[in-house]
Amino acid sequence: MKEYDVIVIGSGSGLSIVQKALSEKLRVALVAREYLGGTCLNVGCVPSKLLIYPADRIVEIENAGKLGIIAAIESIDFKGIMERIRAYVQKGVSFLRKDTTSAKNLDFYEVEARFVADYTLQVRDEQIRGHRIFIASGARPLVPPIKGIHDVDYLTNETLLSLGTLPASVVVLGGSYIGVEYAHFFSAMGSKVTIVERLERLVPSEEPEVSDLLKKEMEKRMTIYTGTMAAEVRKAANGITVLVRESRNGQEKEIAAERLLVAAGRIPNADHLDVLNTGVETDAAGFIKIDKYLQTTKERIWSVGDATGKQMFTHAVDKEVEIVWYNATHDEKIEMDFTAVPHAVFSYPQIASIGLTEAEARKTYQISVGKANYNDVTQGDARMEEAGFAKAIVEKGTGRILGFHIIGPEASVLIQEIVNAVANRAGVDSIMNSMHIFPSMSGLITETLSRAG
Repeated sequence: MKEYDVIVIGSGSGLSIVQKALSEKLRVALVAREYLGGTCLNVGCVPSKLLIYPADRIVEIENAGKLGIIAAIESIDFKGIMERIRAYVQKGVSFLRKDTTSAKNLDFYEVEARFVADYTLQVRDEQIRGHRIFIASGARPLVPPIKGIHDVDYLTNETLLSLGTLPASVVVLGGSYIGVEYAHFFSAMGSKVTIVERLERLVPSEEPEVSDLLKKEMEKRMTIYTGTMAAEVRKAANGITVLVRESRNGQEKEIAAERLLVAAGRIPNADHLDVLNTGVETDAAGFIKIDKYLQTTKERIWSVGDATGKQMFTHAVDKEVEIVWYNATHDEKIEMDFTAVPHAVFSYPQIASIGLTEAEARKTYQISVGKANYNDVTQGDARMEEAGFAKAIVEKGTGRILGFHIIGPEASVLIQEIVNAVANRAGVDSIMNSMHIFPSMSGLITETLSRAG
């Protein structure tokens, strides 16, 4: 049996842990069944944003009439757009493969592995054992148990990246982050899109008024059913038919489309690893249990990223990697603060958020709420942006920013000023006392905070 100082399972964020271990001259094993570079590079945030950027430009052109600009889109090279993202991903993976296979003191097992005993993994026909183990095994698309779904050739966020031709129509099962982003993409490309979401709101973890505005704006380009279950999927002459049922009244409707995209959530890959054989416990959904220091229920085994189900964002796991390596190599420990993790939804309009919603904050704190529209500031008015807004939730007395939510152009950029303040435990004054360029969209931040006074 080969013995290693460190075993890393997963080659997304796991690669960063590998590099840290190698920098300390440790003997390291990397185990990764697929997707060298992880979900983000291969089938997640990187290729999706390469697709969504041209989709944003298309919708902006289509909406330019309000500014007095009359423009027409003559053609969209869907095949070229898809080939570009595949080439980009392949280039990144090739670089990582060359770097990984040439590293000293690193054995790369590109196979599925399973725990067979404490700290011991079966890889192919041999076993390996690690003194310290880091599980960054990620997650995969959840396919809900809908009648007939496995009888049709459905798409997921992973398989749609291989498309060469644009579907004439797409039904998207799921109205959370992945669902609304790809619904935006396919609609902009020219597909007829229908979203089916079982809950009453799109992106249900967002502020209700954010969800409401997103639905209102996206319904201008597609059909959206909320509070609606997909009961059955059937093959049809020109694609598929989805039988949906409204939760409120039980009414049923059939939706026909060329393709079906399943975007119903994510499930962890821990079940492939038999983690219980090494004393690592999982929750009811199969995600690996960790403490505030990112350690599992087993000493000397840690877990980060999607495998834990905490905050499934690349920037979150980048921070987790820094903390987990420190905690694994020092007596003093650092806590991971998941409440300070921001996120963005690259729908159209865009969404960005950090911290608590108003309803969540009211359960614990005395709060003030401020809200400002994009067109309350000069730059927003110049854009004739009439729908977007920002919302701040601030603790009374301390000025601590408990939550901040934006929906509108460049939301993912505008949120960063708030993220910096939250990360540095600075309050409203830290932002309000600094100069902001006039006129710029950053004025939306100060305008919103001033209304939470």
